Amino acid sequence: MKDNQAKYPQLRFKGFTDPWEKRRLSEIVTEHNSGVYIAKDEYGSGTNIIGVGDIYESDLVDGQVFRLAPVQDEKFILHSRDLLYGESSLVQEGIARVVSVTDKGAGTAFAWHTRRFVVEPVVADSQFVMLELNYWFPAREHLMRTATKTALTGITTQDFFSTNILVPILLEQKKICDLVRRLDNLITVNQRKLAKLKELKQGYLQKLFPENGSKFPQLRFAGFADAWEQRKLGEVATFLNGRAYKQDELLDSGKYKVLRVGNFCTNDSWYYSNMELGDKYYVDKGDLVYTWSATFGPHIWSGEKVIYHYHIWKVELSKFLDRNFTLQLLEADKARLLSSTNGSTMIHVTKGDMESKIVSSIFKSSATMITNS
Repeated sequence: MKDNQAKYPQLRFKGFTDPWEKRRLSEIVTEHNSGVYIAKDEYGSGTNIIGVGDIYESDLVDGQVFRLAPVQDEKFILHSRDLLYGESSLVQEGIARVVSVTDKGAGTAFAWHTRRFVVEPVVADSQFVMLELNYWFPAREHLMRTATKTALTGITTQDFFSTNILVPILLEQKKICDLVRRLDNLITVNQRKLAKLKELKQGYLQKLFPENGSKFPQLRFAGFADAWEQRKLGEVATFLNGRAYKQDELLDSGKYKVLRVGNFCTNDSWYYSNMELGDKYYVDKGDLVYTWSATFGPHIWSGEKVIYHYHIWKVELSKFLDRNFTLQLLEADKARLLSSTNGSTMIHVTKGDMESKIVSSIFKSSATMITNS
């Protein structure tokens, strides 16, 4: 589905060659209606009810309790394979996001500012229509273009149902939906595994390093029994500040990328610089760095040579510390900080705080043993 004119997707299942048919959404919808108005003081007992603010977290209405309210009219009750969208949104991306009702979600009521609609089953699979309206660029472009920009971004019923989609034969629609469903299930399973592995890692980090004041960790490798030595982190590591840039020094292109805190998270856009600076202002592949503004924590840089921003420290280690061991030591310290502040990532970490931290290790053999096992 490359653009409005294309009627052939780039990737198809074997045996399907016919062009997709362009259809206006209103042509394949058999019925639709807005949700029930519930005053705030009426919430508290009755039927599960979903509101416009609840439908942007998932592609499914699967029976979780949103709110409870008294709803007797059947026309405000969702059925399996119904589709639901929000007629208004606080954010542009949320406008007209469509969700599908599962068997578990059947019986949930829907509130004012949401609209239920039913797709003609002999023409289109409702899950397929949901995927097109949520993820196919021409459909999203139409919805964004026709949305009204007020305090709440909104879309009229007429504009929503005037959206054009491309429809293949029903069997091809179902094959596409089945593939997406399998991928969603695989993502869910692996997200659970990832969460368990992260939890396991945090547990090990707490036990592989001594608690404050102790010289012995709870968990040790066979053959190690000596007490760990304690030193200030600043005695065995040097924290170097990056360079503070003026806005006019950050270029759209240039010789060096400028590494900022956001580049470790979700921001893959870059500023550049042509400046030639001292060695301490560059980070090379394999260097240990620590972000200390907005989000905090250690990283081993895996990219090309870059200039690093002021909100990042490059950590140079003495001969007594192994790089990978120090990474885990700093991760364990981060976990302790988070557990003491109810998980908040908005923690102020200063260079003086880091340098004065008392760290324990059997400098060097224990570090090597942990990272090579």
